[in-house]
Amino acid sequence: MKKARLYLIILLILSAFAAGCSSSSKSPATTEKEKLTVYTTIYPLEDFAKKIGGEHVEVASIYPPGADAHTYEPTQKVILKIANSDLFIYNGAGMESFTNKLTDTLSKENVKIVESTEGISLIDHSHEHEEENEDGHDHDHGEEGHHHHNVDPHVWLDPVLAMHQANLIKEALIELKPDAEEDFKKNYAAIKKQFEELDNKFRETVEHGQKKEILVAHEAYGYWEKRYGIKQISVTGLSPTNEPSQKKLAEIIEIAKEHELNYIIFETFATPKIADIVKKEIGAEILRMHHLSSQSEEDKKENKDYFDLMNENIETLQKALQ
Repeated sequence: MKKARLYLIILLILSAFAAGCSSSSKSPATTEKEKLTVYTTIYPLEDFAKKIGGEHVEVASIYPPGADAHTYEPTQKVILKIANSDLFIYNGAGMESFTNKLTDTLSKENVKIVESTEGISLIDHSHEHEEENEDGHDHDHGEEGHHHHNVDPHVWLDPVLAMHQANLIKEALIELKPDAEEDFKKNYAAIKKQFEELDNKFRETVEHGQKKEILVAHEAYGYWEKRYGIKQISVTGLSPTNEPSQKKLAEIIEIAKEHELNYIIFETFATPKIADIVKKEIGAEILRMHHLSSQSEEDKKENKDYFDLMNENIETLQKALQ
């Protein structure tokens, strides 16, 4: 009888302990004062979440400074951090090759997931870059995931579409922390004005440009083409790891000469060898365009945000269109 009573007491203690653990674990009904933990992939999403979330959030990108967003793979430690967070935001559109498996894993966890390109009309690239080299190998062999949907994922470079991404982040934060709804809406309204200013600057830059074509190392500016009417001539295609055939390379050089293009635009962190050949062939000057998918150490030290870097891109575009 004493043993039975002892077992009962132990069972009650264990039950009370389990209930205490359960009440302190993360859930949608967390204490009102607790900050939301948010992880993102590309840098713009991190910046938007910080600006909209304000004092109510702790936000970090899972990408280290200078990371290649096309090829990055998270470690188990990073995955565990995401699983224990409140909100995970990623670009989508095939940008992050690891997210299909990751989102399956996170579906078993109490973390909200936002694909920030949801609802955006994406540019189809299925008809481009499918030619073969002289050796018969297809050069449309981009890394797994990035070309899975045959679309251009670089939507954040279009300020109007980036504003859509920011709005989805705002809605997710309101859902997770409704008591801070007014703050989230106020913060979003502030950056919405900045997006609109960027859009106007792009329109004015293209309108007053002497040229409408730009020669680029990486075909990341399709949404500028669609919205603002410029034409990008790409050396490496949609993925910076792709290389054109000799025939395609000769065509690119000929087009660049025909349009008297004086500049070739490279991304901040990369100078593909094949693009360097084009530079030498046409005598073009190198310009740098920030892709913004990750921050550099220098940008972090100088506290440059999305809008600072996009304004620098507009200045580069102004020069390229001369």
